[in-house]
Amino acid sequence: MKTKDFENKILSLSDQVYRMVYRMLQNHESSEDAVQEIMIKLWDKRKKIRNHPNIPGFVFLTARNYCFDLLKKKKPNFNSSEYQLKRVESDTNLHQIEWRELTENVKKILKELPPKQAEVMLLRDLDGFEFKEIAIITNQKIAHVRVLLSRARKQVGVQLTKIYNYEYPKI
Repeated sequence: MKTKDFENKILSLSDQVYRMVYRMLQNHESSEDAVQEIMIKLWDKRKKIRNHPNIPGFVFLTARNYCFDLLKKKKPNFNSSEYQLKRVESDTNLHQIEWRELTENVKKILKELPPKQAEVMLLRDLDGFEFKEIAIITNQKIAHVRVLLSRARKQVGVQLTKIYNYEYPKI
């Protein structure tokens, strides 16, 4: 693969890779470093990648695996000052407070879901990947990805209904 091909096919995906990596690592600096390392790894493998049938899928799979390796080495620190500062920064706008509460509830629910369901839901609904791309990233069949997403969305809906319908319990 020539330099121009690498720029067009792989480096052009770096923004999407960054968003996925940031979602997984939850740290701006670590995410930037990870994307740089991922691109270096891909550059080193450029001759092997040249004939790959799905280059974007390979790029995202590489990024995902790299992040998993990093997370195995170090668990994310939700007590860090950066994370706490983001939580403290708030406006008094009621709509924003409600949205933040909903986001926190969805995060809690996602942590309780089976890992594959949570991952598929995040890739589809947060990162906007197509089913085909998710199937490649997660090494699943497209039909199974659809099933996982459906089950995850249903479970999130059920749990949110339980949380927000506390005033009107079913008898």
